[in-house]
Amino acid sequence: MSDSSPFGEPDPDGEEPFGAINFFVQDLMRMFTSGSAGPWEQAYQISASVATEGQAEPNIDPSARLDIEALTRVAELHVSEVTGLGAEAPVTIEALNRTQWARRFLDDERSLLEGLSDSIGAAVRAQLQQFQQEPDSESMFGVPGLPYEQMMQQMMAMLGPMMLGVMAGGTAGQLAIRAFGCYEFPLPRPENRSIPLVLTNIDSFAEAWSLPVDGIRLWVCVSDVAHHRVLAIPHVRNQLLSLLDAYVSSFNTDPDEVERRIRDLDLGDAEFGSEPELEILQNLTSNPDLLLGAIQSDRQRLLMGQITTLVATIEGYVDWVVDVIGTRMIPDFARITEALRRRRVEATAANRYLERLLGLELSQATFDLGSAFVDGVITRAGSDALEQLWLDENSLPTRADMDAPGLWLARIGIESTEMEIDELGDLDIPDYPDLDL
Repeated sequence: MSDSSPFGEPDPDGEEPFGAINFFVQDLMRMFTSGSAGPWEQAYQISASVATEGQAEPNIDPSARLDIEALTRVAELHVSEVTGLGAEAPVTIEALNRTQWARRFLDDERSLLEGLSDSIGAAVRAQLQQFQQEPDSESMFGVPGLPYEQMMQQMMAMLGPMMLGVMAGGTAGQLAIRAFGCYEFPLPRPENRSIPLVLTNIDSFAEAWSLPVDGIRLWVCVSDVAHHRVLAIPHVRNQLLSLLDAYVSSFNTDPDEVERRIRDLDLGDAEFGSEPELEILQNLTSNPDLLLGAIQSDRQRLLMGQITTLVATIEGYVDWVVDVIGTRMIPDFARITEALRRRRVEATAANRYLERLLGLELSQATFDLGSAFVDGVITRAGSDALEQLWLDENSLPTRADMDAPGLWLARIGIESTEMEIDELGDLDIPDYPDLDL
């Protein structure tokens, strides 16, 4: 599967997920004089182009859809049995192609993507407003007869919708190239919506790794049903959404601070010469990591810690559920699990960039933190104690609890059979008496 950029080829190291996104300076003025579709229609078009990599894409075979429906019923039955988490309506998993999945992602995550685009757009607009030019001089973008002030006003008006269409569409398309299901990122989904799978990607992965297709499909269904059940718990859903919304709305919009950070960054060949604003824009938009570094705020760094704690808890629990069910249900489970869990921490540069935009940290360390916590709880109090995780918001572990499962058990009133010495904190241990006295 290709990891090509939605707006151009990545560099040889694959570290520029949106390598040619400097469309801001290349195509902006063209948009002033031509009609264009709304930002969401642009996003749909871009996502489809990126997801299919310009190739025709067939629909999913009806028999494959029926197979997924049958596996969903199996997964739902066993997840309910292991977790005790049920729902009024049955879970529906829908097999889609990449284009369909990308469009569904845009529809399902519309609110979050709009907030993200608005926040980043505000930061960029604040910086653009700092740029100064002689009132009667030619525009820096080389548009004859267009006064600079008028050009800037038009550009500001178009910047937000343009960023939304291109950022959201490119993101959805890139994810569709690689995604198995909708929980590549543990984002709460709209209620009463089906779970979309990219069946082509799942089956291609099974073939590439010489793994049983039905086993891979069932593994993904179990994982997505388990994610769906946990993220449908009202206080879990609300807390994660609140943290994500706070993160995406907290990018730094102070133009002086952003400018200081920009000038502290490595902007390649930019020498801040006669047209420093043009050089800054070209460098920032060609390397979004630089832009992100310039506008990330201190508050976001604090929020990332809270998001990571909650996500690690969810992922550790889901991994345990998958292990319990998979061990007894899925042939060649150990090999499938090794392949799939290696895959999730070998994401593309585009995936990693989106993680940082949303405040997620889906590294091996995050998954290990969640698994170690769940294992620690089971060792001390048995698997039944895990049901207490989801009772209410106060039962969710803190970062300190994650490092010391025995303390979490004590906090919620469950007797622990053992406790590590380092979970006891600082103890005042007296010296041995001097027996010679």
